[in-house]
Amino acid sequence: MAGAELFGQRFGAAPAGVWSAPGRVNLIGEHTDYNDGYVLPFALPLRTTVAAALQDEPQWTVYSREAGETVVIGSDDLMPGRVTGWAAYVAGVLWALREAGFPPPSARIAVTSQVPLGAGLSSSAALECAVLAALVELGGLDVPREAWPRLAQQAENGYVGVPCGIMDQSASTLCRDGHALFLDCRHGTREQVPFDLAGHGLALLVVDTRAPHRLVSGEYAARRAACESAAAALGVAALRDLDRSALPGALARLDEVTGRRVRHVVTENERVLDAVRLLRAGQVRAIGPLLTASHASMRDDYEITVAQVDTGVETMLAEGAYGARMTGGGFGGCVLGLVEHASVDATAAAVRGAFAAAGYDDPHCFAAVPDRGVARLI
Repeated sequence: MAGAELFGQRFGAAPAGVWSAPGRVNLIGEHTDYNDGYVLPFALPLRTTVAAALQDEPQWTVYSREAGETVVIGSDDLMPGRVTGWAAYVAGVLWALREAGFPPPSARIAVTSQVPLGAGLSSSAALECAVLAALVELGGLDVPREAWPRLAQQAENGYVGVPCGIMDQSASTLCRDGHALFLDCRHGTREQVPFDLAGHGLALLVVDTRAPHRLVSGEYAARRAACESAAAALGVAALRDLDRSALPGALARLDEVTGRRVRHVVTENERVLDAVRLLRAGQVRAIGPLLTASHASMRDDYEITVAQVDTGVETMLAEGAYGARMTGGGFGGCVLGLVEHASVDATAAAVRGAFAAAGYDDPHCFAAVPDRGVARLI
């Protein structure tokens, strides 16, 4: 059901507008964002849609089709921890706006989403950014679009309690169709890098392994804490300040596990920069080995993969993919593979067969196309 129709059904009136924001795939650059590093995501056609209208009551009435429930958020709920579950992401946006000095307008909101939950495709950022876009416009708030990613990130960090970096919210807000977003997470500088898969006869096959992807668990926070402690021990502001030549000396000063975490971040930043150079030159196939090396680093040094994602990557490579890797925060979620367009169906079938043989849940496979960021639909 379209957002406007859902709103009318739930609230008995037409919405003032409908906004949507995309999920994202990170082409390369995992766990580098909170280390002030580099990332290269692009937006997906899978989107979260928010239909909204102002209301007189000093509260926010939010209905989610996927959750099948209505949550009423009052002003007293705009304190971290007061709202939980899916509605916490909505309350977090309200809280972040208020904390930044932008009183959010009272509103009724109906939410629908095509972005699968727990797949590592950033369903949370899509919800945050769609809600943020609606509230900014409904309230006539003077919040420049460039500031939206930081507000949405603050909602997730400060209210929901997920210590994510700024990549997901930046992708959901700022991406353009046909491009990947090269983002410097320290300085906020960005570049729209052409990523014309169809023009090169290629496709990016995404496999949702259906292995749950739960970032609120302690493992994500533990990786971030390890990076921060390593940076402090090495006397740098963030691991982004180390390059490959500095690694041997740095590793000699750290314990083995922390050293492997650092090595992943340093080499992953280098892979992002290499991938951007290749894409600028139109050498799309040549990024394949970088994708595969990224996965090996996440598996061996950062230790965030699981059996399902490793099986997906290994199967795509065996079927002739130019490169493949897990995408997202890890411990489940999605893998992607750069393949010839003509081989998408055969590669997807091989992955499904490998999962069946291993006794895993049937994966969902689709070819990803770079799409635009948050936008008003009507």
